[in-house]
Amino acid sequence: MYTVMIPAAGSGQRMGAGHNKLFLMLGDKPIFIHTLDVFERDQACAGIILAVKPEERQEIASMLDRYHITKVKEMVDGGSERQHSVAACLEAHNKNGVVLVHDAARPFVRHSVIANLVESATRFGAAIAGVPAKDTMKLASSGIVEKTVERDSLWIVQTPQAFRYDVLKEAAHQAQVEDFLGTDEAMLVERLGYPVHIVESTYDNVKMTTPEDLAFGEVLLGKRQREER
Repeated sequence: MYTVMIPAAGSGQRMGAGHNKLFLMLGDKPIFIHTLDVFERDQACAGIILAVKPEERQEIASMLDRYHITKVKEMVDGGSERQHSVAACLEAHNKNGVVLVHDAARPFVRHSVIANLVESATRFGAAIAGVPAKDTMKLASSGIVEKTVERDSLWIVQTPQAFRYDVLKEAAHQAQVEDFLGTDEAMLVERLGYPVHIVESTYDNVKMTTPEDLAFGEVLLGKRQREER
């Protein structure tokens, strides 16, 4: 069993929606409802903790009721940065076991990937989802290529990221003490010297960030619906 923490307090400026992009419709549901539904349907998910904007709390609660999402156990106030939102989720949870952190705008994660992450985090303490880089990678500075990077060892990192609660709690606390802001939770754990294992995910586990992503999401949604028939 695991608990998933989902920061949902972003602004979505790159989507150009003028409001929280998570409320944009993907098919017949808002983006983040599709994401929550993945965990709602996973028997191994013990609960969901959402970090939200206080001014959006009532609207989100209404959506949870409308779309029959029952596993949200807590809604905490999100911070100005993702890291602060996750820290608030950790404080609300305060239990041992495995916790996942997942982007609210990634609605296409597969249950098999989640299961593998939970297993790996249980054994090793930390695991992240990712896919091997497919394109040629260049290291460049000021618009000038310095060298071609060997892509065989490069991974494109996604979420969920999975951790034993005590490992992530320690990493988050240390970052707060040192006023360090990381790009993801794995970075905080890496700073403490913990090995972070990679679990291979799928290329359709994309994040809905731009209008182009949303158009691609409609294609992926149709694909998933055909697979579930």
